[in-house]
Amino acid sequence: MKIIINPQPITKENFSKFGDMITTADIKPIEINEGYAKRFDGIANLNTSKDNGETTICIFSALKRSFPMKIDMMEKHPLGSQAFIPMRQTTFLVLVAPEGNKPDLNKIEAFIVPPEIGVNYNPGTWHFPLIATEDMNFLVVDRKGSGDNLVIEHLDKEEIILKY
Repeated sequence: MKIIINPQPITKENFSKFGDMITTADIKPIEINEGYAKRFDGIANLNTSKDNGETTICIFSALKRSFPMKIDMMEKHPLGSQAFIPMRQTTFLVLVAPEGNKPDLNKIEAFIVPPEIGVNYNPGTWHFPLIATEDMNFLVVDRKGSGDNLVIEHLDKEEIILKY
């Protein structure tokens, strides 16, 4: 089976079945710090408390990927959401499939995430690990705690290619 995936621009609507597009667009801020800052609430639905999990913030230092690239595995985190926020202006890609026992290869989608945008995967969303278009650090909001929160599905028998 050969599948070619061409990413599309991300929107809140087309990504909503996989999680949240993290952006301040369309959110009315609250002025704080005597008007020197604005606070944007409700930009992502973090969900890390299943089975007594806790929220952790970490930094992933990602290396630039080469395209077209072979997709040889997908992973999911059934016990918690996982958010990726670039630490400087960059474009990155996400490749996802709906929640299920295994990734549904007929429902794989890829998105181009432009500068000033992040993503938050719902618990159980299948995804390929971070796809950076340049060497880049990402702030990651993740779950830590007991339980098996990483499921990997190897896709060695399939030929799945992500073009960009």
